[in-house]
Amino acid sequence: MEDSWLKYWDDRFSTKDYAYGKQPNNYLKEQLQQLEVGKILFAAEGEGRNAICAASLGWEVSAFDISLEGKNKALQLANEYGVSLDYQIGQLPELGYKDEQFDVIALIYAHFPAHIKSDYHKLLDKYLVTGGTVIFEAFSKSHLEYRLKNEKAGGPRDIESLFSVEELRSDFADYEIIAMEEKEVTLSEGLYHNGKSSVIRFVGRK
Repeated sequence: MEDSWLKYWDDRFSTKDYAYGKQPNNYLKEQLQQLEVGKILFAAEGEGRNAICAASLGWEVSAFDISLEGKNKALQLANEYGVSLDYQIGQLPELGYKDEQFDVIALIYAHFPAHIKSDYHKLLDKYLVTGGTVIFEAFSKSHLEYRLKNEKAGGPRDIESLFSVEELRSDFADYEIIAMEEKEVTLSEGLYHNGKSSVIRFVGRK
């Protein structure tokens, strides 16, 4: 991973405030409450708000990110909520997860660099049990227009790091699509996700 990418996230997570707040993403929480509790993996989990939500609901939670600053904040938050996380730092291919290890994969604003994002999706697919679920919410390629109008909406500045429905259908080609939509939402998540945004929401069953 490029040093500049790591520095960007370490800088963002090194402040006292939680960059995206302490409350979980609404779509994630809504979807988790419809599933039987099991083992879940959070990709690019940052400061832990979503992983801690799952742990509080009784899930066995694993998470990974490239930022040690993010992990430190996540473990601090987990301590506040009295839950535990298995949180690893590094690049996904090197983290040692096993085939069919997880019942759910959560991809909540997991905007990996453009040149690896599809590879990561396909690797995460291997870690999901047959019959398992992917829960996804992230900015769509249309979001650039929203960001130009309002920087506080957040998200990547390059269209290649954003998502399309077609990309997700390709990356998760054999999945039963439970939900798939691109829609306008109004976000209020910490310091960096605020205002009208264009997102893709996807739930798929392997």
